[in-house]
Amino acid sequence: MTVKQLSLPELADGCARLGIRNVGLWREPVQAFGLEATAKLVRDAGLTVTTLCRGGFFTAIDPAERAEALADNRRAIDEAATLGTDTLVLVSGGLPAGSKDLHGARERIADALSELGPYAERHGVRLAIEPLHPMYASDRCVVSTLAQALDLAERFPAHQVGVTVDTYHIWWDDTAPAQIARAGAGGRIHTFQLADWTTPLPEGVLTGRGQIGDGSIDMREWQDHVEAAGYTGAIEVELFNDALWARDGQEVLAETAQRFTEHTR
Repeated sequence: MTVKQLSLPELADGCARLGIRNVGLWREPVQAFGLEATAKLVRDAGLTVTTLCRGGFFTAIDPAERAEALADNRRAIDEAATLGTDTLVLVSGGLPAGSKDLHGARERIADALSELGPYAERHGVRLAIEPLHPMYASDRCVVSTLAQALDLAERFPAHQVGVTVDTYHIWWDDTAPAQIARAGAGGRIHTFQLADWTTPLPEGVLTGRGQIGDGSIDMREWQDHVEAAGYTGAIEVELFNDALWARDGQEVLAETAQRFTEHTR
């Protein structure tokens, strides 16, 4: 998503040129290029798919909408397995239209996970609940903190459901380091993502993720937290940024790789 202006073949070529061996993919470009074609592309390029994003959006009240959400998440799990990744990132969904019931929405997430966790396990895929910054609670994700994500995840086996740790969404939360330790103790840190916090936020706020090093977040500090908690997996960079998307994608890819080297260990 950081370089969504690149086609998947262009992305694979750019990664090969820069020596990047891991890539997190989003479902929309994979579906547009073709699932089997994407699996072959990344395999031939020697790339490991770290995660697939995204499943989720479990909070609908209407039975037909909930059934379709579950069906779509089963498709996402199938896609993850075909791509060879063991992690599907979940953005849980916001409040349904007209509702103010956060507790009810979170319980519907748990209900969905109870159905999808065993299905994911059968396909060798883990579900990673991603808490989003509270500014997204109404429309995108009623899970706003790592504590809330873990309260949901811990109802299920760790090999079925864990969490995503994303610096952009948790850097403000002084309880997050303790929650990272809690997640690590339970084997529930399924992926770790970096993005910086820059202001002012753009209208709509969705595309406000800053390039690493441009904002307020100490990336090494959060890397220390997740590694102290036992995490040894890949570190992803996930940026939604209109200014980056307007630039040459290969230039942005190279810049991102350089910033990653500068701001992590």
